[in-house]
This record gives sequence, C-alpha cells and structure tokens, in this order.
Amino acid sequence: MHGFTPLSSLLGGALIGLAISLVLLTHGRAAGISGLWAGVLRPSSDRTFRVWFFAGLIGAGLVMRAIFPQAFGAGPTAPLGLIAVAGLLVGYGTRLGGGCTSGHGVCGNSRLEARSIAATVTFMLTGALAVFALRALS
Repeated sequence: MHGFTPLSSLLGGALIGLAISLVLLTHGRAAGISGLWAGVLRPSSDRTFRVWFFAGLIGAGLVMRAIFPQAFGAGPTAPLGLIAVAGLLVGYGTRLGGGCTSGHGVCGNSRLEARSIAATVTFMLTGALAVFALRALS
C-alpha cells in the first residue's frame, strides 16, 4: 500500500463519514454511489444534485492529485480500459442486486443493518476471490 498511515486512513474515513452525514442531513438519503449514478443516467427529480455530487468527487480527486501527487502512486497497474469495464460491471451488478457498495459498506454498516453487513461480506469475499483467481491465472 503506497502512502498508507493510520493518520491518513483516519482522516480519509472521517472525511467520508462527514460527506455521507451531510448528504443524509441535507437530502435524507444514503450516499450510495451506484444509486446516485443511476439517477444521473435516468430522469430523476434530484438530477442536478447528483451531477454536482459527482463533479465534487472528481474535482476533489483532481485537486488532491495536484496538491499531493505522491499519494496516488505511479498509476494504475492494469490497462485503463480494463479498469473502466470492471468499474461498470461492479456498478451494474450492485444495481442489479438492489444495493450499492458504498451505501451498504458505509451507511448501512454504520447503522448495523444485517442486510448491509451481509452485502458487504459478500462483495468483499467476491472481490478477494476475483483477485486470487486473477493472480493464480497470470
């Protein structure tokens, strides 16, 4: 892990918690990324909020890369096209299953919801198995 420290992890977790709390307080809903993105792609009453939400995510990443480039390492170790397809498949799968990795993994787990805990365990195990399989096959 490049640049991992307990302090940076605590700060990152606190920022995620703050952002999710702000979305919950101002919009009354969990900040599930797959669910929010689905609302950008289809007509929804709060599409403007969703577009600004993603603009903020991307903008914050670009600002952080400009200010603290060493936190981002040397770059991706897989082709960008493969990373994009993998991300789309994860998003599609979470929406197909009626969930969202960030919505369950952060919001639901913080409320100790059994459904979210089960979903998080499932997608973490699936991810670990996928990494194991890819490394074993290469």
